Amino acid sequence: MKFGLFYEHQLPQPWSEDSELRLYQQALDQVELADRLGIDYVWEVEHHFLEEYSHSSAPEVFLAACSQRTKRIRLGHGITLMPPNYNHPARVAERIATLDLVSNGRVEWGTGESATAVEMGGFGVDPQEKEAMWQEATEQAANMLAMRPYPGFQGRWFDMPCRNVVPKPVQKPHPPMWVACSRRETIHRAARAGLGALAFAFLEPEQAAKWVEEYYSIIKSAECVPICHSVNPNLAIVTGMSCHPDEAEAVRRGLDGFRFFGYSLGYYAVFGEHGRGGPICGNAFCRSRTSCRRMRGVVGSAPQRNCASI
Repeated sequence: MKFGLFYEHQLPQPWSEDSELRLYQQALDQVELADRLGIDYVWEVEHHFLEEYSHSSAPEVFLAACSQRTKRIRLGHGITLMPPNYNHPARVAERIATLDLVSNGRVEWGTGESATAVEMGGFGVDPQEKEAMWQEATEQAANMLAMRPYPGFQGRWFDMPCRNVVPKPVQKPHPPMWVACSRRETIHRAARAGLGALAFAFLEPEQAAKWVEEYYSIIKSAECVPICHSVNPNLAIVTGMSCHPDEAEAVRRGLDGFRFFGYSLGYYAVFGEHGRGGPICGNAFCRSRTSCRRMRGVVGSAPQRNCASI
């Protein structure tokens, strides 16, 4: 088993002028320390417009900065948004290869569709078509990294003539590829595509063990038909962890943050309501543009529907 860090770059309000600066600089310091301590991976998300939940819209820049402050830690996109409206497949291939070069071959390439209406609406991505967009763009971006020249493509979501996409990555034929998974069915899809599975662990250990067993059973079977040029038979699960010699102190320090993560994820992905400029809050005391205490995960307060900063 290997261990890693997972960054959303969450930033609860109220904000000051240097809040985002401190957020990024502290994260870089943490990754540098993690590298010295022997942590195996750092994963960085790509999200857009999700204020408070994730201020991480350019993960390739953050991971490139990490690469110059570290020596051995693996640098993971968790994930690159693959529908072409977010990122043209050729631009994804170019950025992945460049990061692999500047990091001396330490990239883990996670891919995904996107999940929130705020992001899909901002980039004009049809929720009903995002899986097909991911499939087409991911397969072709892998081809661009592995093939010289890339023979070109006429697809449903993008067209591209024959070109040699440069540079090429250190890791051949391309860095290990993963896909974001939120359900048992998508973990099965990852295995059938020959991809590593990046999963959230909102489940009991026994259930997680079953999912792992099913994943490896599929990936070793004839059901596995890779969409990439090399199979990555690995499964990573995100969960909350707080370490301290005293268990009660570990819980005290970690619980608020994990509650904020869970609630803000639910707000953007499940039950929140959003206007053109951002979240809509029904609580009068939130309208001063000060973050609602419930949104920030204060212990003992049950989150209310639509309770977020505006």
